Amino acid sequence: MFALTSRRLRGTARRVFGWRQLRPAQLSAMKAVMKGRDVLAVMPTGSGKSAVYQVPAALLGGPVVVVSPLIALQRDQMRSLLESGALRAAAINSAQRRSDNETAWDRISASSVDVVFFAPEQLAKPEVTDRLAAVRPRLLVVDEAHCVSSWGHDFRPDYLRLRHARERLGNPPVLALTANAAAPVRRDIAERLAMTDAVEIVAGFDRPNIHLDVATFQDATAQERFVLERAVAEEKPGIVYAGTRRAADNYAEKLNGLGVRAASYHAGRSAAERGDTQDRFTSGDLDVVVATSAFGMGIDKANVRFVLHASVPGSLDAYYQEIGRAGRDGAPAGAILAYRQQDLGLQRFFAAGAPDADALRRVAKRLRGEKGSVATARLRADCELGATALSAVLNLLEEAGAVRSGREGNRFVGAAEAGDASADGDVEAAVQSALAVHATHRKLEQSRVDMMRGYAETTGCRRRFLLGYFGEQVHTPCGACDNCTGTVAEPAERPGREPAGDAGRPYTSVGRPRRWTRSRKRANSSTGAVRAAETTAHTAAEDHTYLPGVRVRHDQWGPGEVMSEDDGKITVLFESVGYRTLSLAVVTDKQLLATLPETTG
Repeated sequence: MFALTSRRLRGTARRVFGWRQLRPAQLSAMKAVMKGRDVLAVMPTGSGKSAVYQVPAALLGGPVVVVSPLIALQRDQMRSLLESGALRAAAINSAQRRSDNETAWDRISASSVDVVFFAPEQLAKPEVTDRLAAVRPRLLVVDEAHCVSSWGHDFRPDYLRLRHARERLGNPPVLALTANAAAPVRRDIAERLAMTDAVEIVAGFDRPNIHLDVATFQDATAQERFVLERAVAEEKPGIVYAGTRRAADNYAEKLNGLGVRAASYHAGRSAAERGDTQDRFTSGDLDVVVATSAFGMGIDKANVRFVLHASVPGSLDAYYQEIGRAGRDGAPAGAILAYRQQDLGLQRFFAAGAPDADALRRVAKRLRGEKGSVATARLRADCELGATALSAVLNLLEEAGAVRSGREGNRFVGAAEAGDASADGDVEAAVQSALAVHATHRKLEQSRVDMMRGYAETTGCRRRFLLGYFGEQVHTPCGACDNCTGTVAEPAERPGREPAGDAGRPYTSVGRPRRWTRSRKRANSSTGAVRAAETTAHTAAEDHTYLPGVRVRHDQWGPGEVMSEDDGKITVLFESVGYRTLSLAVVTDKQLLATLPETTG
């Protein structure tokens, strides 16, 4: 039976899509989908996640519903399918004219669509899910599934409502796809999507063809000069990520002045401008896109040769996802971070936003005053809140245990901390519980900033640090980061010019362009001593019980999970405070962590 399914999937991939072969992770996930199982697939950017639903969609005989976080991403995915002629695709979203959406609905109702794309905000509307349920979707695909998890770095309130949308659709099997989800995030995704006995496919996080570099600066002017020079000199095309819209515009303007075809991309641009920039980059009419984090999700451009961060990202999750847009063709590519410690303050500001306590109070009071459930649309009107704001409030109240949402709407169920039975007491207890939940989320976000700093400032193997953050162990130096090669990347004296003489070894070992030199080499004896110490530390580390994946408990911080070990330290992701890096010697000597039994299912 399994062999038959494999042959059928491979045959469909060749006949319909022209793919000569499927990767093992792709095939394993597809087989589970065809058996009607819930599937959670974690596969690196560029490894063909979309194929996991596209091939089954040609065989399932009913519409496959795909939830994508960005309309631009939906457009690219749909365009790819339509241009190939492989599948019949449609999209329902707010950017389309009403007549276009109605035409799409007519096609869906007539069983003339294999794949239909929705934004999560659309599936939060009961009228949409009721209409969609009538055609009995065969599969619900949640793309960028880390957005479901409050542990994920890009949490989206409407993603959390997808479990209710799934119920209204008749509980079709779920395929959750993401490029970056550590074990705690995967468990959270499965729980929040109500996945039953999910098949988990983790293809690994390593992208060995991407060389990792960090250049450190104290001065903002020197940092900017480095970014410009490096963007000019690197092999094209490339992406530069800037911390703000203003910085993106500034870099794009200056790169154009240096002869580079560049354009900025951010939320301050109109939809038409963003679409034009994306199309020009995809077609090769642009050398560089300078963008905020709004750009790149789902970009189907395999030959991006570098991703350069002009400012430190807010988390290693975001950084990993963004550098994963380089080298999707498997050829050598570069990930360069221009790091200035002062930039971390900006990321802490972004991570510290507070919820609207008054909005929490209004919603809780409105629901507390109703014996039954209140429809979301009615609640939005009564409390004078937008759809996204209401989703965020309901999510916090639901996570605090004060509100329960279902097919009939939302109802108040109280808060365990309520000190009296009065309406005001119930409401205030619910608000305080929700604020406490948000405070925990904020601590997690701030701990992610700290881990980003750890990556930028580590003197050990950067790839080992990065993969360890996701719970994947690398026991030997990678040989493809600046620390492992014992060198620090610096710009040539003039952008785009070959270095004079043999000033330093170019990136020939990993196929990098010869426009850049390596300087400030460490002595070979020093590098050898560092690697010997790393090997010794690893051997000693095998003697303790705090290995990656082990569940632990701290007296103050509560339960957590060991994510990585490196150089006499362990990193633990605690449910209450986020990531903490602890000295293994102190943990062992003081018995700071108790190991917990493994959980099942």
